[in-house]
Amino acid sequence: MELRFENVCGRKKKFLLNDISFTVENGYITGLVGHNGAGKTTLFRYVVDRNEKYEGNILVDGKNIRSNHSDFMNQIAYISDEAVFFLQKTAMENAKLCKNLYEKFSMEIFVEEMKRMELPVSRQLQKMSRGEFLKFQMAFAMAHETKLYLLDEVTAGMDPVYRKDFFRILKQLLVEEDVAILMSTHIEDEVVKHMDYVAELKNGELVSFQMVGDYV
Repeated sequence: MELRFENVCGRKKKFLLNDISFTVENGYITGLVGHNGAGKTTLFRYVVDRNEKYEGNILVDGKNIRSNHSDFMNQIAYISDEAVFFLQKTAMENAKLCKNLYEKFSMEIFVEEMKRMELPVSRQLQKMSRGEFLKFQMAFAMAHETKLYLLDEVTAGMDPVYRKDFFRILKQLLVEEDVAILMSTHIEDEVVKHMDYVAELKNGELVSFQMVGDYV
């Protein structure tokens, strides 16, 4: 799945985005970098929230995401600390409650991925560590055949062991599945080691978009 931003502009509270244009290609990890307030989370929300107002176009496989937002969201996962789940319920209970939001959801894949990540499906989300909660979100996303992963500062403050394991999961996804990944981060080491392309935002503007080898 390809995600393309064409001349995207908009304001959200104090954050302003101005003329953002770049493409997230299938089969690669694209890094979205910039200091807090640069507009990274705002850009993600333009994709996942149909009620967000902006100018320009956001295209998924060449089609405007506004045209049938709910259909596109069947194959898009937004993974972050702000993801909405039932924290007092277990991972399995969340899967059973939320699976009907998606046209395709495999409980078998969800259980298999949770096991592969060494997470018990019987654990309440509120009792998971931050790293475990993010892995749960990945398992849930894999179960509804996600083709585009939007990862919003997911590794910030993450234990180094969890971080290494998280990138292992992402690289494995690129090998095994037909997916694209857009990941925001402010950790320079992650850009150098794990990204293929990098889009840099500064004060709401795209100041560069290039292959990581050219960026560093």
